[in-house]
Amino acid sequence: MVVHGYGQLAVRFLRHFTPLGDGSRLILAPEALSRFYLEHPGRAGSANTRVGATWMTREDREAEIADHVRYLDALCDQVLATLPGPRPRVTVLGFSQGVATVTRWIANGHTRADRLILWAGRIPPDILPLEPGHPLRQVEIDIVTGDQDEFATPEVLQEQRELVEAAQLTPRWHRHPEGHWMHAPTLLALAALPSARASGR
Repeated sequence: MVVHGYGQLAVRFLRHFTPLGDGSRLILAPEALSRFYLEHPGRAGSANTRVGATWMTREDREAEIADHVRYLDALCDQVLATLPGPRPRVTVLGFSQGVATVTRWIANGHTRADRLILWAGRIPPDILPLEPGHPLRQVEIDIVTGDQDEFATPEVLQEQRELVEAAQLTPRWHRHPEGHWMHAPTLLALAALPSARASGR
């Protein structure tokens, strides 16, 4: 499950995962429920105005979060029910605004992921405190940051490390040399990593 960031659309975000399309994975890209024009349509109208989507705004925030938790749970249930054989390993990747979305989803929904990849985003502090046995304590977590990401200031990175420490999570931390976007070599390297539990990390 790959969850896009603010102002993106699922179909475009999905293109970043083409290198993983080797036939061994099913990649599902849900789209946020609220679409909007990325710039004012102006006199020319909306025909050529770019469209994006957002997972939530400050308006009716709690209801939007609850809607997305139910939506992602229902979508995952529907897809998993169609797959033959034993339940597959489930990896969830959130990018930018999608990081907060997937973290809240796994924290509050009923879907159990095996691995959570948090890419270029911030874990929301409202998930704390985490009780023993909390779903986020049961999932492997990878956190990815770009060296040239303008949003990943030293203050933000320190805040995130303190939050992770307060939550008593044990993620693997990864860096890539570029900015606030998906970096294909890093994505491929993450896909090739063995399970943290299997490797004893």
